[in-house]
Amino acid sequence: MSKQLQDAYIVAATRTPIGKAPRGMFRNTRPDDLLVRVLQSVLSQVPDLDPNLIEDAIIGCSFPEAEQGLNMARMGVLLAGLPKTVGGVTVNRYCASGLTAIAMAADRIRVGEADVMIAGGAESMSMVPMMGHHPAMNMGIFKDENIGMAYGMGLTAERVAEQWKVSREAQDQFALNSHLKALAAQQSGEFNNEMTSVDIVERFPNLSSGEIDITTRMVNMDEGARADTSLEALAKLRPVFAPKGSVTAGNSSQTSDGAGALILVSEKILRQFNLTPLARFVSFAVRGVPPEIMGIGPKEAIPAALRAAGLKQDQMDWIELNEAFAAQALAVIQDLGLDPARVNPVGGAIALGHPLGATGAIRSATVVHALRRKNMKYGMVTMCVGTGMGAAGIFERM
Repeated sequence: MSKQLQDAYIVAATRTPIGKAPRGMFRNTRPDDLLVRVLQSVLSQVPDLDPNLIEDAIIGCSFPEAEQGLNMARMGVLLAGLPKTVGGVTVNRYCASGLTAIAMAADRIRVGEADVMIAGGAESMSMVPMMGHHPAMNMGIFKDENIGMAYGMGLTAERVAEQWKVSREAQDQFALNSHLKALAAQQSGEFNNEMTSVDIVERFPNLSSGEIDITTRMVNMDEGARADTSLEALAKLRPVFAPKGSVTAGNSSQTSDGAGALILVSEKILRQFNLTPLARFVSFAVRGVPPEIMGIGPKEAIPAALRAAGLKQDQMDWIELNEAFAAQALAVIQDLGLDPARVNPVGGAIALGHPLGATGAIRSATVVHALRRKNMKYGMVTMCVGTGMGAAGIFERM
């Protein structure tokens, strides 16, 4: 006998500031400590909710090893002081790990297997580099039909720029706009409601006393947005991935550190604890594309998520399209005819950073708070994914 699906609601959402990697403010801060911070913070947003009712914590991470290994989700749950009855599982869909974690948590609620779930993501690109510490690729990847899987992300962006005819000038202008929007958002306090501050503890040897001096400073602002950038400065940067290419460090996302977390509940829990939902999780879709043009993935995932939701593209008031590269973001905007005014209104990963597996959770926190702040109805988080995928999730303000 089939069972009717129930809705999953987001009642709390937060994120850390995003630090630049590998020499930024979180260079010595463990990713599991960033996770602990957002777990404790997101729970504090719903003090009336009984934490013993939390079924599981699903946490995304692109390279779950070293400081973010050992099932970081469960480690984070325990270190954060949650009840030991709360489970934890770490999931990996590269850049869509955090968004996939939210979708998985929502699904558990929608099918009636859970009433309270935590979802999120955490990543330190300062401590765990791209590809991890010991990459060991299957040699079958290097066969002709599979070679696209071996392409570096930058090379796939060059392929997209070439195929979709995205010029260097357009990429640099897009990058500049990302910084300008992010700076304006910071100055106007757009990120205040979604942000959880982090205390950074630093230790320095005191040669005169022979002791260790300990200092603590609080950070509450993303580190990547640059007020000193310009089209002229961006134009001087050399292509990084192809000698005659157009993809540079300036029109690519910044390597970053950060974490985000959300609490999802059923309607029964809303009523039981008299909670006000921030949003309803509406739909999720993931689609594959050829790995050599992986950046175009959202152009397949977005229509699929819209179909699943029974919505039209022009109903999306706010779209967080992860800026892995300006080339791929522009190609997706061009291909789907997205309204540029609705895409990344407060800047994107080129200015704010892209801590891989955490980004989906971070940008989801941005969307659900922005919808309430701007009195908008529907928002979307979408991104391209390594090895050729796109993912998209839709949220509805309640």
